[in-house]
Amino acid sequence: MYNSISMPEFEQKWKKEKLPLVDVREMNEWENGHLDGAVHIPLSDLSAAKEKLDKNQEYYVMCHSGARSSMACQELSKEGYKVTNVMGGISAWRGEVV
Repeated sequence: MYNSISMPEFEQKWKKEKLPLVDVREMNEWENGHLDGAVHIPLSDLSAAKEKLDKNQEYYVMCHSGARSSMACQELSKEGYKVTNVMGGISAWRGEVV
């Protein structure tokens, strides 16, 4: 079980504090722009790379539109990670990207 958050809600929280954000898009998408401070773990590498994440930390998970991040959240939550899917993904983000 995982939570979801709308992009407007996420943006408000992001402006107030640096949230632990995992971007699960592929490398070419990441290179085209991402949120400063995000951790990049492509969905295709998630099974092998998830041990880099702390199960005691809550993470927000983002992709392009919310579908892959939802799949990542399903996988991670089954293994005890605390995750929240950012609905709409980077395509709904209106702030700066690096």
